[in-house]
Amino acid sequence: MIGIIGKKLGMTQIFNAAGQQIPCTVIEAEPNSVLSVTSTSMLKAVQLGGLGSQKNIRVSAKGERTPRGRRVNAAELGHAKKAGLDAAPRVLRSIRLDEKGNAKAEIPDLKVGDSINVGIFTEGETVKVTGTTKGRGFQGVVKRWGFHGGPNTHGNTKHRRPGSIGPGTDPSRVIKGKKMPGHYGAERHTQIGLRVEKVDLERNLIYIRGAVPGPKSGIVVVRKQG
Repeated sequence: MIGIIGKKLGMTQIFNAAGQQIPCTVIEAEPNSVLSVTSTSMLKAVQLGGLGSQKNIRVSAKGERTPRGRRVNAAELGHAKKAGLDAAPRVLRSIRLDEKGNAKAEIPDLKVGDSINVGIFTEGETVKVTGTTKGRGFQGVVKRWGFHGGPNTHGNTKHRRPGSIGPGTDPSRVIKGKKMPGHYGAERHTQIGLRVEKVDLERNLIYIRGAVPGPKSGIVVVRKQG
């Protein structure tokens, strides 16, 4: 159940052979490098790196300083060099190959230093996309949980408030998990059952029917499903 790291470019539309208009999300997935392969009785997974490279260490061999910003540390750089890379990838993701807990799952013929591109997907294939949803800050219960709110007339002044949050006599406390106002969005989410409509191998693009989690330029992981 291999996958690839990509970047969400936005949405567009394409037309299929029947002339139907299909809304698609465009994901740019440049070739990913395989940094490690794990194969045990408990876990079968590969670690991929992609989306460019991080800045080099603070001082080069010639004594020249690199630009300001986060720089890769020696451990990350050494891990990348084991895979034959000169610089550490900007994004690392571990993809489990036996998600259903099947210890007999077959691992693709991959080894450290190999490269994976969008060619692993085919048109009509079903995939799932994992990303980080858009952050919406602190929100009330109407937007966060879909509460209907109170009446708009007859003297009501609590239109969007949650109302009572628990009985006073028993249990005399607020039950755990009560839907309340709070931070909304910016969470990991996986959208399943998505269809690959088109694969552009030359431009490293995947066209997926429908919407996927996250904003434009958001980091996503596209994995085969089933």
